[in-house]
Amino acid sequence: MTDVTWQRRAAIGLGVAGTAATLAASRAAAQTGSTWDRIRSKQELRIGVTSGEPWFYKDPASGAWSGIGFSAGEVIAKDLGAKLTPVETTWGNAVAALQADQFDVMFVLDATPQRALSIDFPVQPFFYYAQGVLVRDGLAAKRWTDLDKPEVRIAVTLGTAPDRDVTARLPHAHIERYPGNDQTILAFQSGHVDAVCLYHPALVLQQHRVNMGKVVLPEPIRASTTSAGVRREADKSWRDWLGLALDFYYVTGQTQQFYEAFLRSRGIDPSEAPAVMRELWGAHA
Repeated sequence: MTDVTWQRRAAIGLGVAGTAATLAASRAAAQTGSTWDRIRSKQELRIGVTSGEPWFYKDPASGAWSGIGFSAGEVIAKDLGAKLTPVETTWGNAVAALQADQFDVMFVLDATPQRALSIDFPVQPFFYYAQGVLVRDGLAAKRWTDLDKPEVRIAVTLGTAPDRDVTARLPHAHIERYPGNDQTILAFQSGHVDAVCLYHPALVLQQHRVNMGKVVLPEPIRASTTSAGVRREADKSWRDWLGLALDFYYVTGQTQQFYEAFLRSRGIDPSEAPAVMRELWGAHA
């Protein structure tokens, strides 16, 4: 066999192998389908869930889930005519689990630039939360400047967004940093600090636990949005439909209702807590 003949046969063989690989990949993609196609065909919606009130809460007695994220999953599954299947995960593993197709969506997952390198997010936000403070009785905190004093001791969780924000916003306050939220709240409960800074829905639950102080949103309010993470794929039908659904629930007040229903289930009066709709923040003085 001449070198030319061998090269031609090798090229043909590589071409056939490449075509076979392409066809195999195409068949695999067709079998897998997009998330939207799978949800619609199997009539099942898988959502990631993990402990963290008020986003997700698993009742220790019944094993039933609740919370803002779970309630959103229930309504979306109903609108899709699908069965809701919760899949337990962790905040740290949520992105990898979405990439591995372990579930279809993870609610209350902030759309950060780093996460957006790996997964997709709807354009429309899920809801809003703000940097809040849980302050001891008698401490004025209508504005951030009220707290920017050397004698005011504020606890934050080390390395969090509230830590970064308070450090920049309150250069004169005495800021104490703790490794976790539990230690941060314990410092407040023991009287070691005058205030705690976290995102306000989490503060509402913490205030209820310790039964002391008041949750306020100092002005100017520092607002942030949260979102819902989905697997990145060529077909954007699921991402786009989800975004429209989340926007609809928000503007019709259903998202706020999810939050209020969970607060009531935990024995908290919603009228005493700042809303997750930024349009209602002025109603909470």
